[in-house]
Parts: sequence; structure tokens; C-alpha cells
Amino acid sequence: MLHQRLVSRILVVTLLASSFLLAAKASAEVYELRTYTTNEGKLENLNARFRDHTVRLFKKHGMESVGYWVPVDEPKSKNTLIYVIKHESRDAATASWKTFLADPDWKKVAKESQVDGQILAKRPESVFMETTDYSPAWKNGGSSDDGVFELRIYKAAEGKLGKLDARFRDHTIRLFDKHGMKSVAYWHPTDEPDSADNLIYIIKHESRDASKKSWQAFIADPDWKKAAAASGVGRLAKSPESIYMTATDYSAIR
Repeated sequence: MLHQRLVSRILVVTLLASSFLLAAKASAEVYELRTYTTNEGKLENLNARFRDHTVRLFKKHGMESVGYWVPVDEPKSKNTLIYVIKHESRDAATASWKTFLADPDWKKVAKESQVDGQILAKRPESVFMETTDYSPAWKNGGSSDDGVFELRIYKAAEGKLGKLDARFRDHTIRLFDKHGMKSVAYWHPTDEPDSADNLIYIIKHESRDASKKSWQAFIADPDWKKAAAASGVGRLAKSPESIYMTATDYSAIR
């Protein structure tokens, strides 16, 4: 009997803890990385819709626009929009998207913008994310017109995400800055399985040519080599995904 009571108490505590964590997760601030792929020749139509209507309607429904970018390299430079928005919580995101899609102003804009054909080639891709504890507060600053952003996605080997985070927190960001790469933001996906091993981040370079020089100098830096060897991260599960991007004229982050 005593054993059964102990087991029952443990189950109750576990369930309460799980409920608390789920509630905390649902009420915590979240970001959403969204990728849109357009039909041929429709990217400018999509940009116009965001510039003239969508950003305003996002704000109306409690979604904060963080940044909007178009990839630099073909074919994505001709058909892809990547952006990040911020929600007060995951529950708030659900409510905001529901009211946004039901908004008569949005329905009118969506209909009128597609009078010459469907803009999107497929459903948008969406990744919900939370900031890491080492993600900086980004402030727009002066830069050349050649400035480019780089979206990078890392998949750590099993059980190594914490070590990867420690390496970024304690060494990598400082070395990025040393070599002219400005950290914009760092996130983890909130949903399994990617929450267990993915790091998503954006950095800014003065230009595409500058990015090549910066990465070469960073990789050759003795301090980086020492930090990498001592970090215990080992090899990533796969090569990092990298997308160079330029900010749109309506992006908050520039």
C-alpha cells in the first residue's frame, strides 16, 4: 500500500509539473520564422501586399513585425520572402492568426492582390522559436547599401545542443564581432523534434564579399580553434544551412 501511495504521489507531482511547464510555454513570448514561396513573377506582388497592408494588419492583431528579407541567390531571390514576427505567447499567436484571417480588410486585400493569379506557390512554412539566453538586443545602425544578413540553421549532434549554446554564449558571438559579423538574434525552435537539437540565428555582414573574408578570418582565428576544440560540441549532425538575404524596404530590422 505504501508503495502504491508513493507511486500515486509521484504521478500527481509529475502531472502537475508537466501542466505547469506546458502552461508556461503557452504563455511565454515566442517568435515565428515564416518562409513564403511565390509563383513565377509574383514576388513583387507579395512584397507590395506586405508593404501596403499585411504589416499594418499584423500590428492590428497583436503580431509584431521583426524583420523581412529576400534571399540574395537564385532561384530564391526571385520567389522567396523570409520574415520573423513576434507574439506575446503561443496561445496569443493562435488567436492572432485566427482574427487576422477572419478580418474583412485582410480578405479584401487578399482577393484584390490575386486578381492576376495566385501569389503563393505553396503553403507558407512556419517555425515557432524562443530566444536563447545569449541572444542580443539588436539596434539598427549605419551600414552600406551592400549590407547583407545571413540566416543560419545548425543541427547539433544528439545531446550536444547545450554545449553548442555554451560555445556561442562564451566564445562565438564575441569572435563574430571581432571579425565584423554582427549578431542579430539567436533562437531555438519550440516544437519537437527540432527543439532538441536546432539553433537558428541571423547575423549581418557589411557586404557579401566582407562575409567571405570574415568567415575565413574567423575559422583561422587561434581563439576560435581553441574554443571549438575545448567545447565538446564535436561535429554537427549535418552541415549548417546558410541563406544570404537583403532586408526589404519595409523591414523593421535593416
